[in-house]
Amino acid sequence: MTEEPESENTENAYEFKLDRSSLYQEETFTDLKIGTVKRFIPIRPDGTPDKSRKVLFAGQTNIYTPHGPLPIQNVIQAKDLAQAFKRFSEAMQESMGRLVEEANKMKDQKQSPLIQTPDSRIILP
Repeated sequence: MTEEPESENTENAYEFKLDRSSLYQEETFTDLKIGTVKRFIPIRPDGTPDKSRKVLFAGQTNIYTPHGPLPIQNVIQAKDLAQAFKRFSEAMQESMGRLVEEANKMKDQKQSPLIQTPDSRIILP
């Protein structure tokens, strides 16, 4: 007869605890066509602004592929919202460039006819 393993209390298996020293209020701005710019305003645990930290900006858009939409996002280096809007395109192009580069690396690895380990002279077909 086999023993069943003791069931653990899965309710407490994961701890979802926010970092109270790194809280942000998020605001979203969109043109309903191309993408969104998000502004992250640093706040204290009581909800008041934390002026000792910088406001952050991020952009997001979607590229439509035969397999469905592919989200593209990136941090936007900006001092204010107007500058974030101006730099949105540049940030998305940078993110897209990285995505294409990673896809090309994956494609090259997949097409490589030989696999050679660095510590061995054995070449596998």
